[in-house]
Amino acid sequence: MAYSLKSSPGHLLRRAQQYAHDLYAKEVSASGPTPRQYEVLHVVAQNAGLSQTDLVGHTGIDRSTLADMIARMMKKGLLSRKRTKEDARANAVSITASGRKMLNSANAKVAKAERAALSVLPKSQQAGFMKALKAYADALDKIEANAAAPKKKATKRKTTKRKAPAKRKAVKRKAKRKTRR
Repeated sequence: MAYSLKSSPGHLLRRAQQYAHDLYAKEVSASGPTPRQYEVLHVVAQNAGLSQTDLVGHTGIDRSTLADMIARMMKKGLLSRKRTKEDARANAVSITASGRKMLNSANAKVAKAERAALSVLPKSQQAGFMKALKAYADALDKIEANAAAPKKKATKRKTTKRKAPAKRKAVKRKAKRKTRR
């Protein structure tokens, strides 16, 4: 089968994502949060005190990117972070008043951009499209969860070790030298 852009999942997903991103940028503008910042603000607003690790699971943003994003959003005064009482290594993330204000001002614009992204399809296909996208995202989450799960170590069977032939010869030579002395 020859490669075709019209049947390439990667190409088609990139085109759809680019269109959705362009609509978002047009509606939210440069003064609003980026799409990922909006996702973080939204999730943190819905889950006060969420750990950064849990935030990774909710947003799908990788750990190092998310840590950098949170640091930048803290500098802008949109988020705050503190160590949790349960685990001194974990950070609980909260939205600030400025972050909530930015989120609230972007909500209607984001909703409008998302409606526009779906409007290119006939109404009869929109629910099916969203169901397929959700199934795809759920499958990716499952793959990531399996990859992150600790691997079981294979148990080694005890076997009697046999010395390698070269090692056996060296041991025999050493024994001969001792008997000659």
